[in-house]
Parts: sequence; C-alpha cells; structure tokens
Amino acid sequence: MASCNCRRKSAAPGPSSVVEALQAALLAAIPEARLTTQRGGAELVLHTGREGLLALMLTLRDTPGLEFAQCMDICGVDWPERPERFEVVYNLLSLALNQRLRVIVPASETTPVPSVAAIWPSATWFERETWDMYGVVFEGLTDMRRLLTDYGFEGHPLRKDFPLSGHIELRYDEERKQVVYEPVKLTQDFRSFDFLSPWEAMTTLPGDEKIHLNRVEGPKP
Repeated sequence: MASCNCRRKSAAPGPSSVVEALQAALLAAIPEARLTTQRGGAELVLHTGREGLLALMLTLRDTPGLEFAQCMDICGVDWPERPERFEVVYNLLSLALNQRLRVIVPASETTPVPSVAAIWPSATWFERETWDMYGVVFEGLTDMRRLLTDYGFEGHPLRKDFPLSGHIELRYDEERKQVVYEPVKLTQDFRSFDFLSPWEAMTTLPGDEKIHLNRVEGPKP
C-alpha cells in the first residue's frame, strides 16, 4: 500500500487563542490597560479614561502588531443612575489581525470627551450622531450640527429620560405653506386598556366607506 508523505495541516487557532494573543499584545504595548472579555471570551473590551484617550488611540492605530486602523463606529450608552451617566463606545477594526476591539470611555453631561476625528476622519460623523442622540460633547469637534434629527429638535432622543412623545411636533402647515414647530398635544397620553380609548372608538376611518361600497358579497349559504 502506497504511503502518503503529506503533512497534516495544523488546525487553525480558535477564537479564544486569538483573543488571548491580542490581549498579550495589548498589554505589552499598554501595560496599564484595563481589559475585560465579553461573549464567552470571544471579544475584548478596553476601559480607559478621558485624559489619556488620544494617546491610547494613537497607540492602537500605529503600533505594529495591533494596527487598529479603522474606527467602524462610535455610539453611546446611558446609565442614569451613575455619577457619569454616559459611556462612549468606540468599535475599532484591525485588518492586519482580523480582530475587533471595543474601547469604552465614561462621560458626563458637563465634561467633554476628546474628539478622535484627527486620528480617524470618519469619526466626525459618529461623534455628531452620538452628540445628537445623547448630548455627549466632543472637545475639538469642529462640526457640532445635528445629524439624524432636525436642526430645531429639542433634547436627545436616546437618553432614557427622554419622553416617548418628544417635546415638539413637526408638521407641514397648509395655510402657511411651511414647516412649523408646535408643542406636542396628545388626545390621550398613553393607551389604557381599562376603558375605550380614542383609538378604539374610531371604528370607521375616513376612506373606509369606499371599501364598503365596492365590496363584492360572496354567495350566501
């Protein structure tokens, strides 16, 4: 029987070993790094303060063996019960390592977070969105216009204390031929199922009569 001299290929490293290697590389480059894992050890999270944020991000981007050259997203988390109620979350990607890293920075309503737009220009859009949704201010961000809401919008809609109905109603006024802002006025603040609500009382909506007039009745038994 002919023998095969082919060498069996070694198995690819599992997710845990890849994360462990990245963790070792991060600690070698940033000895003071506070690292945690999520999703059963499959993801690395780096916690840092505002003071050393820019130096940390430059290290993550420029250090050989790390090379987190892309900032994929910046978002916020609201924790109203904390003294610093917000977290700013940076999702970074290293194409060289095929790995992602999440960097979390605490923030408050009054203390700005350094902008990383000079490190990753695309961060300008993400920081504008985070300010628009949460009200987190980024020091050094030159464009503080709202991104997703209207320029006249009041408040920051992803805060947990923001009312579901909002503060201002935006509508088009036919008489004035322009968009107008008005305080929100609801017939009923919330739906209560203990009694008939204004919505449940509307059994026939405008336009329904056309459906009834043109309805073709089926054969009666």
